[in-house]
This record gives sequence, structure tokens and C-alpha cells, in this order.
Amino acid sequence: MEWNLIFFLNSVLLGVGLAMDAFSVSIANALNESTMKKSRMCFIAGVYAFFQFAMPMIGWICVHTIVEYFSKFEVLIPWIALALLLWIGGKMIWEAVHGEEDEVTEVVAKLTFSTLMIQGVATSIDALSVGFTIADYGLLMALVASLIIAGVTFAICMTGLLIGKKVGDKLGAKATLAGGIILVGIGIEIFVKGVFF
Repeated sequence: MEWNLIFFLNSVLLGVGLAMDAFSVSIANALNESTMKKSRMCFIAGVYAFFQFAMPMIGWICVHTIVEYFSKFEVLIPWIALALLLWIGGKMIWEAVHGEEDEVTEVVAKLTFSTLMIQGVATSIDALSVGFTIADYGLLMALVASLIIAGVTFAICMTGLLIGKKVGDKLGAKATLAGGIILVGIGIEIFVKGVFF
């Protein structure tokens, strides 16, 4: 592969495709926390961007070192994403439906660091497969491609957070329910794509 416009365009398009799940999760998170500050939004988008950078690189390393083990693990990717997003989304739906008081629901629904890490893995785990796509790249090209994917992901997630924040103000208490439903839907979509297509 050469350093040319096609390389950069492919990297941007990969970034857009891979960031769609993180975009939807960003909307769901902002729906639940409509008072989110810009610094927190940057941190959340940065976490998703980091995982979207790391997963293709991990995949690239696996292809160049332990390819036979990675191909066996690849079958589990949709199952892992489904389990993680069903758990997080189901918890949010439960809290929205069974919340006793608005204050309690608001505190519980706030995005914690551990939940954010789980979301980061769940929304980027399919990017491990990109390691196969960029397997013919050298190390530097793989790093640049992954950085472009991360940059695109960051921009798209910030957009999702801004959209969710605006809509979250209007939805109020129903935002947690909507966010949970979105997460469950994304988990099912990743699973169906990974297993059946």
C-alpha cells in the first residue's frame, strides 16, 4: 500500500463506518445526562476514539503475530458486544421503569467510568477485524490509519453528544429509557451483522 489520497480516504471511511455505534451510544449517554459539561463530553468522545484507535492496532498486531488464535477469537466478537450492550442498556431501561424518585434515577443513570470503559470496548470490538483489512500496511501506515479512525470517531461522537444533550433537555425522565433502548438495539445490530452477515 502506498501513501496516497486513496489511503487517507479509506482510513476516513473506515473511521465513519466504525464510529456509528459509538455515535449512537454517545447520543444515548447525553440523553441521560443533559447537563454534561464540554470537558466531560471531550473525555467521553476521547475514550471512544482511544478504543477505535487501539482495536485496529491490536487486530493488526494479531494478524502479524498470532493470527491462528485471533481468527478463533473473532467468532466471539458479536457475542461479547451483545452481552455488554444488553447488560448496560437493560440496566438503564430497568432504572427508567422502576426508578422510585427522580433524584435517585438521575444519580444511578449517570455514566460511570467503568460503564464508559465497557461501552468503549463494546462499540469498538468489531474494529479488531480491521486488523485484517490493514494487514498489508506497514507499522507506520497502520498507526496513521488508526489515528485517522480515532480522529473521525472523536468528531462523530462529539456530534452525537451534542445532539443527545439537546434532545435530552426536551425528553427529561424518558431520556434514560430511550438511551437504554438505543443501547440494546445497537447490541442486537452488532450481533446480527457479526453472526449472520
